[in-house]
Amino acid sequence: MSSINLDDDITSPPLSAPVRSVSDVAQLINSRGNKNSYARWIVFLALGGVFLDAYDLTTLSYGIDDVVKEFGLTPTLTGLVTSSIMLGTIIGNLVGGWLTDKYGRYSVFMADMLFFVVSAIVAGFAPNVWVLIGARFLMGIGVGIDLPVAMAYLAEFSKFSGKGNKAARLAAWCPMWYAASSACFFIIFALYFLLPKEHIDWLWRASLLFGAVPALLIIAVRSKFMNESPLWAANQGDLSGAVRILRDSYGITAHEEKTAEKPKAPPKVSFRVLFQKPYRERTLVTAVMNVCISFEYTAIAFFLPSILAQFLGAGVFETISASLGLNALFAFTGGLLGMRLAWKFPSRHVAIAGFALQFIALISLALVGHPQAAAGVVFAILMLGLWLFAEGFGPGAQMMIYPALSYPTHIRATGVGFGRSLSGIGSALALFILPILQASFGTNMFWIVSLAALIPIFFLIIVRFEPTRQDIDDNATSGEPHV
Repeated sequence: MSSINLDDDITSPPLSAPVRSVSDVAQLINSRGNKNSYARWIVFLALGGVFLDAYDLTTLSYGIDDVVKEFGLTPTLTGLVTSSIMLGTIIGNLVGGWLTDKYGRYSVFMADMLFFVVSAIVAGFAPNVWVLIGARFLMGIGVGIDLPVAMAYLAEFSKFSGKGNKAARLAAWCPMWYAASSACFFIIFALYFLLPKEHIDWLWRASLLFGAVPALLIIAVRSKFMNESPLWAANQGDLSGAVRILRDSYGITAHEEKTAEKPKAPPKVSFRVLFQKPYRERTLVTAVMNVCISFEYTAIAFFLPSILAQFLGAGVFETISASLGLNALFAFTGGLLGMRLAWKFPSRHVAIAGFALQFIALISLALVGHPQAAAGVVFAILMLGLWLFAEGFGPGAQMMIYPALSYPTHIRATGVGFGRSLSGIGSALALFILPILQASFGTNMFWIVSLAALIPIFFLIIVRFEPTRQDIDDNATSGEPHV
């Protein structure tokens, strides 16, 4: 293995670092990963994709009543409209992760942006419910494809250690998600005042159409800032391409060093690898975290308005305002804290702490039941806030950090996509059984939901692999062979 020696003396001519492998590329990024604005722009655009994901998943939740009224929907068709995007995300996650590892980050990311544009326009102008269902399903595929490729970009265009490292930038997806969800409400609020009163029933269409705007902006700036991942290029055997990307995105002077060895064929992309040593246990932890996090998140976030309505006895506007206030004050703040914790503390420890606080919050909500006194109401709302805060810095951030840094470049997006597909299944399961639990047990359902916060703790304690300890792409330090 070659040793990377970069001379940082600006008075000396820059040395050209030899590149023989993925490990050399990883070492160069870790040495100089924070010194070029182009790499930071790529990270920013990847987070822009996350913004689109959250916006599109949130939008119709504010307009579904108008859709029902316009198309005269039955409960079954209403369910199809609301669930079609989630079904699309499950498929998109599986297919998108595999495509990202097979054909590259850049190609899939740009194709994904076209998904957002086309589906947003078709949904906004849908002449009937079936076109709307199809467009939302297509939009879900786009959302599903985007998260694995965005996480790959965040992991592979960041250095491994220090401030602004891989873990911190991966954790940034969480506050970006909450920011996008809140922005969705404010955009709808602005459109409400911009639309003529006689066409206020177009609000849901206008909000869907607006989703095409940020996607078009990303497409417009792609030629200036977007680039392929140098780690993926090197993994495909394209060392000259990796050298070019290092120069363009980081300003790193490097050269491909020829070796006597015969070039290896690009590694095969397969879900089977996720269940082989040494990745099997990590895949198990990833699966448990994604299912449990999505289940309890749906229980709290999706049913938050109805929970607040019960506690506060307030109307729709007050309930939505309280929901947004809790998200901004607790969830978004927790997400920002998660970015700071991510580059200072091990991923497992932060995740366990977050799950533990969520368990305490859920047990407290079960114990308080339907509070009558003002003090009980305040306590219940604070427990909701505690759950959202813990979600922001703990499970919400770590559900991306853990898989993205547990798998090397050639299966990174596949692993993230697999975990996210299980997350979709966990959400679908929650949407199906939680109304039944709520009808049968009332607030006692929080006893059951608390198990979703407790179970991942045991798996994280048993499987002691720590993804932030060593850079898995640098096999000189990780000790893991590359395929």
